[in-house]
Amino acid sequence: MLRTIRTLLVTLVLAATIAHAQNLSITFRGVAGGVNAQLVEWITSYVIPTFEANNPGVNVELIEFGGSDEQLKQQYALDLAVGGGADIMGFDGFWIPEFVEGGLLQPLNVVGGPSVDAWEGWSQIPDGLESLMAFGGERYGIANGTDFRMIHLRYDVMEEAGIENPEAWQPTSWEEVLDAARILKQANPNSYPLQINAGTSMGEATTMQGYYMLLLGTGHFLLDEDGKWIVRSQGILDALDLYETIYVEEELGDPRIQLVQDGRNRSFANFRDGATAMLVEGDWFYRGPTSPGQEFEVANRDEVMGWTKMPAQAPGAGLRGQDFVTISGGTGFALNPNSDNGELAWELLAFMNSKEALDEAQKTQPRIRIRDDVPVPDAPFLTNTAAALGQYTTARPNQSVYAQVSYEAQLMTERVVSGEMTPEQAMNEYAQAVIELVGEENTVDLLN
Repeated sequence: MLRTIRTLLVTLVLAATIAHAQNLSITFRGVAGGVNAQLVEWITSYVIPTFEANNPGVNVELIEFGGSDEQLKQQYALDLAVGGGADIMGFDGFWIPEFVEGGLLQPLNVVGGPSVDAWEGWSQIPDGLESLMAFGGERYGIANGTDFRMIHLRYDVMEEAGIENPEAWQPTSWEEVLDAARILKQANPNSYPLQINAGTSMGEATTMQGYYMLLLGTGHFLLDEDGKWIVRSQGILDALDLYETIYVEEELGDPRIQLVQDGRNRSFANFRDGATAMLVEGDWFYRGPTSPGQEFEVANRDEVMGWTKMPAQAPGAGLRGQDFVTISGGTGFALNPNSDNGELAWELLAFMNSKEALDEAQKTQPRIRIRDDVPVPDAPFLTNTAAALGQYTTARPNQSVYAQVSYEAQLMTERVVSGEMTPEQAMNEYAQAVIELVGEENTVDLLN
């Protein structure tokens, strides 16, 4: 009888434990041994076991996603629309306005409760970085950090081509960039020395790492000072002319890479293999794909690889009269409004962004973090780029229509690099598309 009672008690305890077990899930674009492998490692080796140890009865699952950013965005739209999806979702900040206006996201404090606004971490996050995952005055997520864009260089390839002292090379105009690419092309006619992203297949990577870096160099932004979308300008035309020079007229870059689904990865492989010596990308390219153990690891990276600032079209011709240009973005994590455990999901997200957790993250992937009390350890590349480029940076328009305008910019570049249209024809098609998206009253034509 006593044994029966004991068995019954054990059964009841186990049943109660199972009933009270709480499950959380995290997803983002990342696969062990593949894309964003270092983020996966941090989540699986530190975040999940530490959080579970501190919260008995909580089980956290990582759902890996190996597709493209655009595919992940589509998956989120489907999941959220039917009330599904992971509790914590890796999110690009520029997606937020579109998802909010589509009724698919809610502010952090709505999903996570009052403890969100009381979180100690907000005091350690600069307003500019907090805004990367905000919209309409509300917080929708927390960014992992921020980044800057520059020209990544293969010093060894440049030296072999006869470019002396590439470590000190700092172009001051587009023409100087082209001249270096021509020297590299002459030294190896089978190479594609310069990569500036173009086309729709690369998605937002085309806009951020490609088109923006040229448009900003001409002295203006997507919007004018009155907040109107610039649909035609000499700057747009000059940017497209440069694309045409690189990919159509002189084949300094590989036009095929801009048009295929895995083109961005192919551009990384070209850099790794030395077929491309100058690649315009974010600092993520250094701290992620080219780092030791990654798919596009550059052997002896810190000896043969470096960077230089992206010049304006000519000295002083860039945005705000700058000699050099860059732009910053931010990806992070948002809470799923469909979560059955919203407050607990916030506790996990807050833990992921604690100083303790981010200091640990720096061990696997040093980067410029969201909190200003988390230093970048032993990473001169990141320290130097942040110090040099911070003064030149800007950010994308925080408007829900931005994603659609961005796509039209990508399509415009694709039409040029494919040879389908001349720069002027592509610009005119872009102008018409943007006018239809935002209304003619919200646009400006600087050529009229």
